[in-house]
Amino acid sequence: MKPIVLIGPTASGKTELAITLARCLKTEIISADSRQVYQQLTVGTAKPVGQWQNDTYFVEQIPYHLVDFLPPDQIFDAASFCTKARALLSHFPEKPFIFAGGTGMYLHAFFVGMDPLPPSSAKLRNELTQWATLHGKRALHARLQEKDPVSAAQIPAGNIQRVMRALEITLLTGKPASALRSGVFYQDFPSDKAFLVYLNWDKELLQQRIAQRTKTMLDPMAEETKHLLSQGFAPDTPALKSLGYPQVLDWLEGKASRDETFEKICICTRQYAKRQRTWFNRYTASYKINLQQEKDWDVNRLSSQILQAYQTSAN
Repeated sequence: MKPIVLIGPTASGKTELAITLARCLKTEIISADSRQVYQQLTVGTAKPVGQWQNDTYFVEQIPYHLVDFLPPDQIFDAASFCTKARALLSHFPEKPFIFAGGTGMYLHAFFVGMDPLPPSSAKLRNELTQWATLHGKRALHARLQEKDPVSAAQIPAGNIQRVMRALEITLLTGKPASALRSGVFYQDFPSDKAFLVYLNWDKELLQQRIAQRTKTMLDPMAEETKHLLSQGFAPDTPALKSLGYPQVLDWLEGKASRDETFEKICICTRQYAKRQRTWFNRYTASYKINLQQEKDWDVNRLSSQILQAYQTSAN
């Protein structure tokens, strides 16, 4: 059977719903979250708490793949995700795996495809990060504008990861990143390859969920950050660039108060959720769930509805 793919903005409940669905289907979960791959960062990445048993991470007795395996100083990208996800599916071809995560690029690369581009260079990425820190996001975008105006017109200056990646491709290949792209990036999600479920929350309600989650995770995030620093990891370690951790670092360094840090993380998370909405709204979902009130979030009921629609689509 086709895999079920759960998408939606951050704080929309994808992990909880995936666990419930996996239990019903007696299957396994593949995380499509670029931050949950890191070891030692759990609270701030909203990584599901689990345990390693025989080289497999289990969450509530359910195998939960592609989380908690990468050292904090390493980089993981869409190509790496595709390689690992394909290996999992090939080992268990009879299982209807559940993909859950908000990193749209990973899911697009796996199910739709991406142009063959050079892998990320840790050395170059670090140089670009330091340059952006010194000169700012807009200066980095201006640098992209000079080398690849087509990509610069498509990527907003605020989306520093995409700006950085386009610059990286251009510098590594000597050609504009836009010249290497075929258009597959803009294609719709293929309904014949997966059953796509979109969790579409009311905007104001999602912002409330983001604020509540941030309130709960803020102090534990600070402890996680202190722990990594105490082990000798630098503040610009890839894992500590995850959403919220740069703001926590500023707090720990005395550059912001706790309240200011809370507000900054909420703002950054809302901006991230907006970008995720923009990305996912371009897909034609197999099943779209509109959540207008908190009481609409009934995981067991939603799971039953999804499974019914999923089974109907298979007939």
